[in-house]
Amino acid sequence: MYYRHRASIDSLPGYRQGSPAPAVPGLTSYKISSNENPYPPLPGVLQTVSEQALGHLNRYPDMHGTRLVERLAKLHGVDPACIQLGCGSTEVITQLVDLVAGHGDQVVYPWRSFEAYPIIITMAGATGVPVPLDKQGRHDIEAMIAAVNDHTRLVIVNNPNNPTATNVDRDQAERLLQALPADLPVLFDEAYIQFNDDPDRADGLTLMREHPNVIVARTFSKAYGLAGLRIGYAVAAEPIIAGMNKVALPFGVTDVAQTAAMASLDAQDRLAERVQALKQERARILAGLQEQGWKIPEPRANYYWLPLGQAAAQADQLFRDAGLSVRTFPGEGIRITVGEREANDRVLEVCADLRRQGLPQDPIAD
Repeated sequence: MYYRHRASIDSLPGYRQGSPAPAVPGLTSYKISSNENPYPPLPGVLQTVSEQALGHLNRYPDMHGTRLVERLAKLHGVDPACIQLGCGSTEVITQLVDLVAGHGDQVVYPWRSFEAYPIIITMAGATGVPVPLDKQGRHDIEAMIAAVNDHTRLVIVNNPNNPTATNVDRDQAERLLQALPADLPVLFDEAYIQFNDDPDRADGLTLMREHPNVIVARTFSKAYGLAGLRIGYAVAAEPIIAGMNKVALPFGVTDVAQTAAMASLDAQDRLAERVQALKQERARILAGLQEQGWKIPEPRANYYWLPLGQAAAQADQLFRDAGLSVRTFPGEGIRITVGEREANDRVLEVCADLRRQGLPQDPIAD
């Protein structure tokens, strides 16, 4: 059936959620395809939500999330007018793109990267300009600078990059910002910032204080373990936040999500313990893979990248046969979340089988 619609949507692939854990007789299956936290919400979160939020689901939430915004502003040392909430960091990115770009405008972003970028850009009516990663799966900063022109309205930096888990360091970020016009917005998408332990990493909040055109997007979905509640936020100069607020979905962030985020901020010590535990598991997995002969980009997130190229689809089936759902990008590679220890052990077993079978790696890791 034909219906009147925007033709640009026809060629746009829909966002593909990570596959659920496959059912394999005799095995406990694990979903390690969506970079979710294997731990439940932090201590006190469920009780606080039950006591403070569930009793008035018949009422609209505070549309501006005043209490949470003030708490985040204090945490980051900014004015509350510099904080904007959204349904996950994906929505605040959508708000930003809707604010700055439309028909005839361009948005520069790394690729392969977060799959929502081209969708968000096309929804705004703008044109995406994907810039290929370098051979190590990192942002090609010089190529991104070269891609900017008079039609560019936003440049996106995904740090750590999803799905390759690679880091953008301070020198790279400064090189990018110094080369761009001071009035061109630059987004630092930091959904996995808590896992990025590179001492030379670029920190979006530090950069924002020195470069007013920088916007930082963060989320409670990953390290905080609130993926199911959809809450994230942006930190930026007040005029940018005011503009984002105008295009935000009214009442989009529920009171349950706001309450859970507040309670999560009360458990910073336990958060640090969980993040450290996941980083230790990541290090253990990386050491195991390297011992098997894998060459993969140094992971700075709660996931890692197997650059399998054309062998990715074949490897995906072996993971599924082992009761593991991973995120496969045909012809490119496989992204694997750091999950439960048993799941991680099974990943290492499958990867050892892949090495024995002689599946080739893509040159990206050479």
